[in-house]
Amino acid sequence: MPEYLPIAEHGIMGDLHTVALAATDGTIDWYCCPTFDSPSVFASILDKENGGYYRIAPAREGWTPKQLYFPDTNVLITRFLTPDGVGEIQGFMPIEEAAEDIHRHRLIRRVEGVRGEMRFRVEMFPRFNYGRDEHEIEQHEHGVVFRSPSLCLALQSTTPVACDSGGIHCEFTVRSGSSVTFVLERVEPDYVPREYSEEETRQAYEQTIAFWRNWVSQSRYRGRWRETVNRSALTLKLLTYRPTGALVAAPTTSLPEQIGGERNWDYRYTWIRDAAFSLYALLRLGFTEEAGAFTAWLRERVMQHHSTETGPLQIMYGIDGRSELVEETLDHFEGYRGSRPVRVGNGAYDQLQLDIYGELIDSLYLYNKYGGALAHEGWIEISNLVDWICENWDQPDEGIWEVRGGRQNFTYSRLMCWVAIERALRIARQRGLPADLDKWIGARDAIYHQIMTRGWNEERQAFVQHFDTDALDASLLLMPLVKFIAPTDPRWLSTLDAITRELVSDSLVYRYNAKSSPDGLEGEEATFSICSFWYVEALARAGRLEEARLAFEKMLTYANHLGLYSEEIGSTGEQLGNFPQAFTHLALISAAVNLDHQLG
Repeated sequence: MPEYLPIAEHGIMGDLHTVALAATDGTIDWYCCPTFDSPSVFASILDKENGGYYRIAPAREGWTPKQLYFPDTNVLITRFLTPDGVGEIQGFMPIEEAAEDIHRHRLIRRVEGVRGEMRFRVEMFPRFNYGRDEHEIEQHEHGVVFRSPSLCLALQSTTPVACDSGGIHCEFTVRSGSSVTFVLERVEPDYVPREYSEEETRQAYEQTIAFWRNWVSQSRYRGRWRETVNRSALTLKLLTYRPTGALVAAPTTSLPEQIGGERNWDYRYTWIRDAAFSLYALLRLGFTEEAGAFTAWLRERVMQHHSTETGPLQIMYGIDGRSELVEETLDHFEGYRGSRPVRVGNGAYDQLQLDIYGELIDSLYLYNKYGGALAHEGWIEISNLVDWICENWDQPDEGIWEVRGGRQNFTYSRLMCWVAIERALRIARQRGLPADLDKWIGARDAIYHQIMTRGWNEERQAFVQHFDTDALDASLLLMPLVKFIAPTDPRWLSTLDAITRELVSDSLVYRYNAKSSPDGLEGEEATFSICSFWYVEALARAGRLEEARLAFEKMLTYANHLGLYSEEIGSTGEQLGNFPQAFTHLALISAAVNLDHQLG
């Protein structure tokens, strides 16, 4: 039975529909099939007893693990070193064409002897539908079929396996140059496992390597941190749902922001606010196809909008565009290291968060500028959104951090309403498109003056989290990045200094001080990695290049062994929260590109 390894002790592999988390001890402890937001098959990262797992590891004690990606790919290699031999698992998910009758989501693990000999043990105990569904096992000559009410999987190998308590196990030995392959795939209920030749799996391995290398070769980034930026780009691609172009915030749910705490959320959805940051990062690196696909997904959300109590758009949607993401708790799961509750769905989907309109329209502005021109219908919908913002910007909301302690007049929300109108004005003027310019300019200027008066705290000499408070907020690091204020404006520099004093700890940045600004949740949280990269960029734009570069290099030391980041960094450097987080890798790319440019 696997134990709870640190969150950072994982890599991911995927097929642009879903991913699997593979730990350094050879355990796949998180896997949802067939999509990111499907119920889990393996979830021992959330409950080591009842979650289900798939482990391939040496059958003896006293081994040392190593893990790496095959260079410039998302093929994950887990190595095991002993005095008697060295063996490795080549883990990958082939990228299949959409024309297949059933997308197989093949999860291939090829165990190869490198030096000497090594005996391996395989254990697989699936637990379908978050461990709530029973399943049956049917054994065949070349593997087994697991049948549950909603999903059937086949595990195929030339190595015989034994069935035991709803799972399977086996042992085998590999010597230098020999290999054994296990193929797990989604199948129809009447499927009979077949023999996979080593030649067939080697070909799939090489084709997968070629796919990822060809994809990342399109990157235009040639700066100081090329390998780091490429790894972030490869991670973002893995988190993209190919059928729609949507990007999940993270492929996991309920990995805690505090061990034993309640700040556990489901991130397997697409947030509107991710749009501007992702499109900016993808376009800067030259990935126009991905930017175009995501823009198409955004346009569909805009075109289908309908007015509700919380506005014409939701803050998040399912990767397929669905709007209802009802939140429930899985009370039968104990949570990662006892961190309850385990949540699926996300109850924040119907919150009012006014900032999303700024991020949405900023992303469409960027695509209109660098990718492709907006069509007439799209402009009409954007115009309608801007008209709505002009009439609704001056109201409290739940804000970017999705607080559950009541609505406030958040400065960041006002800031992004300003961005929405300002970017729409730019598009209208550049393209000569019809717009109620007088109305839009009046609202834009009113927001600007309100932020400069009510969002500014004279005593603190800083912009603050929301009106009528003296609390700071790291989201305001974006003020110069979205061109609301000059990066060397005295008001901004004093705000940056205040954030540095109060929210920054050795380059790591807290979102806000939860004690001075209660968010309606129990417990404390760690530093937020995206804010740390925003801080780097704010320093660079303010001309503090030595500080910015040192902060950036320090942040790179908090990545895991594969260059991946979760949502937060704890007090002893441990990774916390859902993993890996797209937002963090987007901010890393932006910080690297801009810092590189500033350094010359």
